[in-house]
Amino acid sequence: MPTVKDNIKKTRDNIARAAMKSGRKASDIRLMAVTKTVADERIMEAIEAGVDIIGENYVQEAGRKIEKMGKHVEWHMIGHLQSKKSKYAVRLFDMIHSIDRIKLAGELDKRAKMAECITKILIEVNISGEETKSGVKKEDALNLVKDISALENLSIQGLMTMPPWFDNPEDARPYFVNLRKLRDRIAEEKIPNVEMCELSMGMSGDYQVAVEEGATIVRIGTLIFGERQY
Repeated sequence: MPTVKDNIKKTRDNIARAAMKSGRKASDIRLMAVTKTVADERIMEAIEAGVDIIGENYVQEAGRKIEKMGKHVEWHMIGHLQSKKSKYAVRLFDMIHSIDRIKLAGELDKRAKMAECITKILIEVNISGEETKSGVKKEDALNLVKDISALENLSIQGLMTMPPWFDNPEDARPYFVNLRKLRDRIAEEKIPNVEMCELSMGMSGDYQVAVEEGATIVRIGTLIFGERQY
């Protein structure tokens, strides 16, 4: 039975091949281990195998894990963030991927100022337009970026999305292309305090296609840890 280390190596090899296919370097893409419901010892296996980003969905769970495992790797918030949890999030996470409204950004900025830190964020875009998904609408993303760019204690690093689930990962390609084009269009605006260097897109079922289309962070859970046990 493959170990966590084996799974990480296989995933990294696939990332490298996808990167080469699109004329990129494997080092351009960072592998995030998504650890929702994953046992602590298996998370430690991933860290020992070289994973340097851990993705968490819940603030409280992340706080417990960080207290136990430490901050020698990056911890990223990838789940829906409630405004009332902002005061904890700015202290726990190196980056927050799920900012999709100005009210949340304003609360996060206030809490980051109180904590005397600059919080790196990604703007979550509902690139598919699905009603069940979080994220700002594609056509509203630029205005949201402009609004948030005025907040001094937040630093916009790029965009994040989650396309619809498909059996064939090729079907997700247009959504990744659209996010990359949106990122490029926003970058052309040269908005102060906006980097637009990150594209967080691609999960276990479609990450290779995402890498081919410009992903800089891929969020992998099942392929590293196996099917989740709820």
